[in-house]
Amino acid sequence: MVNLSEIAVVVVAAGRGERAGSPEAGPKQYRSIGAEPIIRHTIRRFAGHPSIGRIVAAIHKDDRALFEDAAGNFFERVMPVLGGATRQESTLLALRALADHPPATVLIHDAVRPFVDSALIDHVISVASQGAGALPALAVTDTLKRTTDSGLVTVDRSMLYAAQTPQGFPFAAIFAAHESAHAAGRADFTDDAAIAEWAGLPVRLVPGSPDNFKLTYPRDLVMADEKLNRGAAAFPDVRTGNGYDVHAFETGDSVMLCGVRIAHHRKLSGHSDADVGLHALTDALLATCGVGDIGTHFPPSDPQWKGAASRLFVEHAVRIVRARGGRIANADVTLICEAPKIGPHRAAMTAELSAMLGITANRISIKATTNERLGFIGREEGIAAIATASVVYPGSLPE
Repeated sequence: MVNLSEIAVVVVAAGRGERAGSPEAGPKQYRSIGAEPIIRHTIRRFAGHPSIGRIVAAIHKDDRALFEDAAGNFFERVMPVLGGATRQESTLLALRALADHPPATVLIHDAVRPFVDSALIDHVISVASQGAGALPALAVTDTLKRTTDSGLVTVDRSMLYAAQTPQGFPFAAIFAAHESAHAAGRADFTDDAAIAEWAGLPVRLVPGSPDNFKLTYPRDLVMADEKLNRGAAAFPDVRTGNGYDVHAFETGDSVMLCGVRIAHHRKLSGHSDADVGLHALTDALLATCGVGDIGTHFPPSDPQWKGAASRLFVEHAVRIVRARGGRIANADVTLICEAPKIGPHRAAMTAELSAMLGITANRISIKATTNERLGFIGREEGIAAIATASVVYPGSLPE
């Protein structure tokens, strides 16, 4: 039975994108603009539209893992199907995936048009829901020339339009048109509106959008990245992570705090050097990109970390942050203890953190406070630390 209320989307994403250059970088729909894969931007536009139901993506047989990674949080929303050797074949296979429970209307969209907006989607849905095909298009503004045996001829552009996607259709009609074209051995159509016209389905123009351009050549990807990064400036991706750690005292003659050894009548107990400040800071840094905590990366059950310098943990977290394009804005560590005194060692601690984090001293704060003789800290049974780190990542906040 047709779901009269549902509007489905087919995202065509099985191409190789050879004109985009740099084949070693992979198919262009999986390359990043604005710090996210192109296809994720595209899917987000439809997944966030209130009228859209199912989304099907036609992907290349070699791209399953690429697609799952690129779809990110939208993966559960999208049904991937294997595409074919041509765009036309890929679209037919995606339509067949919808046919068991057919929607009333289907929109067919190029994965590499990531700037489609809600207004354009609304226009296409409005026309397609009335029984006609909907073709978003822009009037050609450039002067056009055609070569002939006798030379160049200027082409009348008054009736010419550049086609865009999404193209919308009554599902049953466009599915039948695709199946008929396949049965007739016709594989030369360049878009779905052409198949609809061939099958006798009326197609109406709707206003396209200059922003809804197709990413085809290397320069297109550069322009798209610049466009997104300009918008990201208004909503930068600033993340804050917190860390907390505590270690008990045991017999010894010094403690390690924020990378500095301080003479004391006891030391801190731990599998590594038990630097409570650096452990808290490691957790704070890891928290900014959601990659677990210090125990995830350096389990105390692993003998290789026995007695290890905790600066190794911080430097590991810094590498993870930087691998994701993060820039550390500041770090704040509060040590909570009755003794030893922290003030005389603050400058040395700051210098150590500056070297580990790769930031200047004025972006580092090291503070100390007592517990007013209350609890295990007040009884001088151990030391606790709270750390906060702020990191700015590429891209912008999610919409």
